Amino acid sequence: MGSLVRWARAEWGPLYGTVRGPLLGPRPWAMPVTAMPMTAVAVSLTALLQFAQNRPWGFRLVQSLGAVRAEDPLWLSLLRTPLSLFVPALDLPVWGALAQILLVFGIAELCLGWRRTLGIAYLATLAGTLYARLGITLGAHVPFGLPWTDAQVVDTGPSAAVVGLAVFVAWRHGAYATTGAVTVAMVAEVLLKENLAGKEHLAALMAVGSLCLAVAVRHHPCRPLQRPPGSRAGSGSGSGLPPIQS
Repeated sequence: MGSLVRWARAEWGPLYGTVRGPLLGPRPWAMPVTAMPMTAVAVSLTALLQFAQNRPWGFRLVQSLGAVRAEDPLWLSLLRTPLSLFVPALDLPVWGALAQILLVFGIAELCLGWRRTLGIAYLATLAGTLYARLGITLGAHVPFGLPWTDAQVVDTGPSAAVVGLAVFVAWRHGAYATTGAVTVAMVAEVLLKENLAGKEHLAALMAVGSLCLAVAVRHHPCRPLQRPPGSRAGSGSGSGLPPIQS
């Protein structure tokens, strides 16, 4: 039991320390609005869009503003993509999407700020949107391709953004086991049920993984080799290689 607790502290301790401070305000009942205003707006917007798209008067409106399909013109898909982050799937219970947004978007906003949170969420969603077009162009006979019928399927909605944010925040705070668990779960999803949503999740993972790599390289650049102290710039090592220049 003690080793499990130590592992949990090592895995989630830095993330918990970052999130704990903003949540301990003088008015805990107002915490969702004061500490996570963007998340509160996102949850409210998702609930509103779910309500509207399940009404005869609102279904076509929500589809026209936030439903992204690969068969649509690219400019139209890009125009709809920002709102598509908050359009939940019609065939899934909306409470699941609301809980995911509240938890993952909320933690990300506390750790990264609302601007970075929205930026990473949009990057993950856009990666899935563009992958769908590429996959359909490749065709179903290619390993990462998609059947042409998927061109009429609506994109994943908030789930790709949730996956991307979960991976980035966990990686940023050293929760590498959590990062790996999310990745393995997304791969298992595709292996067990190969569909457009699962492959878009993998595309979101690849995009956010590339972002993590870029951040790591930026903050820890490779240092050039330096000449050992006391050595001369023109001296060779007898290996036939040119001497290291300072």
